[in-house]
Amino acid sequence: MTAKVLGLAAEASAIKSVTIISNESGEAVDISPGISLLMYFESILQDTLRVTVRFVDSGDSTKEGKTVREGLPLVGQERVEIEFEDNNEVSIGADPKLVLYVNKITPIENDTSTELIQLELVSKEFILNEKIRVNTRYDGKISDHITDILKDNENYLATEKELDIEEVENNFNFIGNNKKPFFMVNALSKKSVPVGKKGKAAGFFFYETSNGFHFKSLDTLLDPSQNEKVKSIIYNETPESKGANIPEGYDMKALEYKLDNRVNVQEKLKLGAYNSKIILFDPFDCYYQVVTDKAEDKDTEQSAGKGLPKLNDEFERVNQPQKNSTRTTYCLVDRGSLPTGDTSDQIDSAEEQNFEYLNITNQAIRRYNQFYSSKVTITIPGDFSLHVGNAIFVDAPGLSREKDGGTDQEAGGIYIIADLCHYLTTEATYTKLNLVRDTVGRKGTAI
Repeated sequence: MTAKVLGLAAEASAIKSVTIISNESGEAVDISPGISLLMYFESILQDTLRVTVRFVDSGDSTKEGKTVREGLPLVGQERVEIEFEDNNEVSIGADPKLVLYVNKITPIENDTSTELIQLELVSKEFILNEKIRVNTRYDGKISDHITDILKDNENYLATEKELDIEEVENNFNFIGNNKKPFFMVNALSKKSVPVGKKGKAAGFFFYETSNGFHFKSLDTLLDPSQNEKVKSIIYNETPESKGANIPEGYDMKALEYKLDNRVNVQEKLKLGAYNSKIILFDPFDCYYQVVTDKAEDKDTEQSAGKGLPKLNDEFERVNQPQKNSTRTTYCLVDRGSLPTGDTSDQIDSAEEQNFEYLNITNQAIRRYNQFYSSKVTITIPGDFSLHVGNAIFVDAPGLSREKDGGTDQEAGGIYIIADLCHYLTTEATYTKLNLVRDTVGRKGTAI
């Protein structure tokens, strides 16, 4: 696609305000009139969101008639309040309010009267995470620990943002050991099992959107009854004007579409995406155990696609199944700390604190790798209603237009938004999405 075609279908949106507040004087300066580029990022693999702003800093931006960089002055950690709106009047920054802080200041070019500056803006929690260490002892359910670290404990992040914390089935006792808050949250996510999925479906994601922080299991993200698709998008290769050629049942048309249909068997085998093995050593009782895990044994797990690809049986060692594993991981069993109580209480309950701990680690490793089995990248007109973690339906034309309505029956279907970027310029607004799913094949419908 050419830039001209994209521009026809993605008119500029409104950057209502980008207000920087001085650390010294409290003076507030709205730089939105001078902004040439705003990029808003969310990722399912990132703890917090971030925004990049590029603006022209003239010599009369502040009350004293100085540039923003000199007049405030702009030194880092300034509070920045942002609000922007797409062409469907969906706003980011209106409710809830989007407040970020200056993390990086990069002068790009300047002349005698103006300077082009790029700012990287991050969440308050991003900066606090670098300053805070967790040392508390925790007993009980993992989801309660997450909530305490993020919100309830005034000594830690104490965020005022909304929390969407999925309840976890298993307990885990631990001491923070002077680790950063986000380090602990992500470590706990790999040990978490959703309610009702004991021994079957380990693995959670932790991420931030403009609506707050989310702690969600892979199963929930892939379950259409809990994560309903929010949009149906089609790419039909003829976006000559806005809204043209959108078939019935679809919400919008993609401006660009790229399917990552590369197959690299060696890479998948190295990652252990199909069959993995973990050797666990338990220093508590000096015992080790070998645990194997096959992706095809996931009968009770959710899936966004039709299923896993059928592999060649010639490479299976029927008589030596233990040798079918293509990745071996060695690690120490982390039982966590002993439960609170006297010695007798600790001995009695020590074995109950981390149920299925032998399987949880291996399940999580395999499922994280498998989550990215299918990848699609699309660009659409700016749509600020979308967030990472959302499920969407995507269709694209197949090579044979005489079958199945002309759509690709293998690549189309339900995907999860893994990465998102809203790209705003003075001329156009786009939303770029990296979409993933854990299996291959079409599942679900546009309507």
